[in-house]
Amino acid sequence: MPYFFYDEWLLILVLPAVVISIWAQIKVKYAFSKYSKIGTRSGMTGRQASIAIQKINGLSIPVETVAGSMTDHFDPRSNVIKLSETVGPNNSIAAIGVAAHETGHAIQFAEGYAPIRVRTAIVPITQFASGISPWLVFAGMIFSLPYLAYIGVMFFGMAVVFQLITLPVEFNASARAIRALESQGILNSEELEGAKKVLTAAALTYVAALLVALMSFIRLLLIASGRGRRNR
Repeated sequence: MPYFFYDEWLLILVLPAVVISIWAQIKVKYAFSKYSKIGTRSGMTGRQASIAIQKINGLSIPVETVAGSMTDHFDPRSNVIKLSETVGPNNSIAAIGVAAHETGHAIQFAEGYAPIRVRTAIVPITQFASGISPWLVFAGMIFSLPYLAYIGVMFFGMAVVFQLITLPVEFNASARAIRALESQGILNSEELEGAKKVLTAAALTYVAALLVALMSFIRLLLIASGRGRRNR
């Protein structure tokens, strides 16, 4: 992120967004911790739930266990659902909700859901563009090359686009997860409310990430246009 030099826009725009992002992270950790301590009546583990949801959708994607906590993800390159040690082998409400969400991503990819295809395709260019963009803005200012600074701003815009595309991907995966858990009776109505709280809290982190990216983009734009003040 472009925080490497100080200006008033860092405090006015970016810092509040970062605080919101930290709050969102705390909220999701709290929700996960709370509902990871409550087992489901079915006794089904996260891995078993993923397999059950896949089966009803005509899929048979490998489900692997990976180290760590909250490291769960669907890897479209290897077509593998990777569940953390706190999700895959556990039968808590949180574990079932997260496993169903990641399975939702796998279903999205299998069905050719456009947003996830686009997001996967632009990951490499987004990583490169957002990494180099603040340096281009900085170089443009130092060497009085406005066009270079604006190129840097445009590059960082890719990060905003990426986060924007991420929102429908994540919300859709959560919606698929809740529908599957309810329709297949994996969770009862009370447990389903807990899963919704976990997934809603997780979704807030993506909203916060978009806010941080957007505020950082506006900050760079203001700096490039000469409205930012750089304090040495």
